[in-house]
Amino acid sequence: MRIRDLRPAEHDAAIALWHEAALTRPWNDPRADLDRALAGPSSTVLAAVPDGGDGLLGTVMVGHDGHRGWMYYLAAAPRGEGTGRALVAAAEAWLSAHVPKVQLMVRGGNPDASDFYAHLGYERSDVSVWQRVVGPGRPATPSPGLLGSQE
Repeated sequence: MRIRDLRPAEHDAAIALWHEAALTRPWNDPRADLDRALAGPSSTVLAAVPDGGDGLLGTVMVGHDGHRGWMYYLAAAPRGEGTGRALVAAAEAWLSAHVPKVQLMVRGGNPDASDFYAHLGYERSDVSVWQRVVGPGRPATPSPGLLGSQE
């Protein structure tokens, strides 16, 4: 197995793998996530492929904001053959050239992923992740009542 940047001809296979691994959600467009990751200099998608063969064994999306690195869409098929570990190591190597810390999020109700990352030496952070949807049809700023009077 070798790990390299995902190629355009593999985009559909990567998205199919993400669906199979239950990494997608109806409100997230994985193709848009993929396009954004590949559009800028601070992110990419790494692909695990068989030595001397075709096919996609796994992916990991990596990116950074100049302070922290992030991993997303880690998927491997079949599982249990070291592909996930190899992809995490490749993601860490890619990110270490840019930032000193790697972070990721694991959805609640996914103990297998939590166990996988704990086995690799990752620790649960003492932070909470907050979010606000600001896409089409959503307000882009908090209501004035939350910020106090603007007068």
